[in-house]
Amino acid sequence: MLIITTQDGSHTLFSEQFNEVYHSRQGAIEEAIHICIKSGLNYFTQQEIKIFEVGFGTGLNALVTMLEAEKRNLNIHYETIEPYPLPIETIKELNYTQQLGYEFCYGPYHSLHLCRWKEWHEITKHFSFKKNDSSLITFNPQPPTYNLIYFDAFAPEHQPEMWTPEVFQKIFDSLIPGGILVTYCSKVSVQRAMKEVGFAIEKLQGPHGRREMLRSHKK
Repeated sequence: MLIITTQDGSHTLFSEQFNEVYHSRQGAIEEAIHICIKSGLNYFTQQEIKIFEVGFGTGLNALVTMLEAEKRNLNIHYETIEPYPLPIETIKELNYTQQLGYEFCYGPYHSLHLCRWKEWHEITKHFSFKKNDSSLITFNPQPPTYNLIYFDAFAPEHQPEMWTPEVFQKIFDSLIPGGILVTYCSKVSVQRAMKEVGFAIEKLQGPHGRREMLRSHKK
């Protein structure tokens, strides 16, 4: 893994396996906050929210969500999958806690990566967490459970099997009515696959460097 400093000063990783970066080169933290928090978590008004993330990766999406839960006294139940876990030695080199200005979350952030798989853990008072070392191709989330999906797989040209109607059917079924999915990818083929399983598509302004992103609704 090659560590790259993005335009907002935060790190991302380049995966030689997928020939792709984990986060936007225009700003890793900026992208995570724009998509996950501003376009996802802030959509809801209730205090208790269940989230499912496709692609745990560096844990940045979970970290910004955990910090938001602490700031707003939310109760977040966060489940994620990751078939290609990163070594803790790599995680320790990433600068997210420093860049975010929350040194207290250095321990909780690393706990996300060090805790046991397939078990629920109370990382903070407001953030419970479970991770599964599985691909969504083989993993079946419990339907209907989640309010919010972070869909953060590698791009369709690098991981096409993750952007099919069959995969989005699993996601659609796992959302409660009124739930949403947010993703950086707004390709026409992705929109078509989502619509095929019943999602209502909403195009939003993307983070810096992206013209659009998607927020998809289960009506």
